[in-house]
Amino acid sequence: MGPALLLIIIFTIYPVISSFILSFQEVRGVEKTFVGLSNYTRLFQDPIFYKSLLNTFQILIVQVPLMLFLALLIAVGLHSSMVKFKSLFRIAYFMPAITALVAASIVFMILLDEQFGLVNYLLSSVGIEPIAWLTSPFWAKVSVILVMTWRWTGYNMVIFLAGLQNIPDSLYEAASIDGASKFKQFFMITIPQLKPVFVFTVVMSTIGTLQLFDEPFILTEGGPNSATMTITLYLYEVGFKYFEFGYASSIAYVLVLIIAVISWIQMKLVGDTE
Repeated sequence: MGPALLLIIIFTIYPVISSFILSFQEVRGVEKTFVGLSNYTRLFQDPIFYKSLLNTFQILIVQVPLMLFLALLIAVGLHSSMVKFKSLFRIAYFMPAITALVAASIVFMILLDEQFGLVNYLLSSVGIEPIAWLTSPFWAKVSVILVMTWRWTGYNMVIFLAGLQNIPDSLYEAASIDGASKFKQFFMITIPQLKPVFVFTVVMSTIGTLQLFDEPFILTEGGPNSATMTITLYLYEVGFKYFEFGYASSIAYVLVLIIAVISWIQMKLVGDTE
């Protein structure tokens, strides 16, 4: 256990403690000065932080329910005995989750280009005006949500599918004998039995969205006018663009606190999963 414990201390415990101490310091070159709570005081007076927080929650509120609904719908469809070539469909839906995000984002940038993109070309062919997907504040958020949904729906579909396969067939057989319709079986058997899966996917998807960085960074770089600036993207810019590592560390720990509180609330609202 010694080597493994040493690696955990070096690459996990030490960075966590070091970054926490750094959040109370100001870094100038190689010099570190203790500034107390100044970084946190500055953070709660920073309009860009509040803007990035609002953007992140707007994306979270829309994207997570949409993605999980589609994932459940696809999982139920692929779990049905009426569907053929299930393995092919499962691989096809899961592929975006393992596709290189840079390559996928470049493809979406081409598809959503306002002047020459395929999406606007198809819209114009049916008489709809071209949409500024990546240059309009509203549509830029929509574009990020679309790319995230495309990428992670299949991942959550696999988790729901595993949950569906663990539900005993005897429950559905007993319900059919009692005269319950498929619709009623879904809401009275499937949904309650998937409760632990719902808890896991909701909490993990929420954590992932609160840490959203890749999609807005590659697609819009946080623009236009900070419309897609997320907390982690702002943290990155503060730390690696302006080299204010102490302030960036304070942002990171406020984000950790936000994630912990939201995850705890979600667990309490859902209740016992056993």
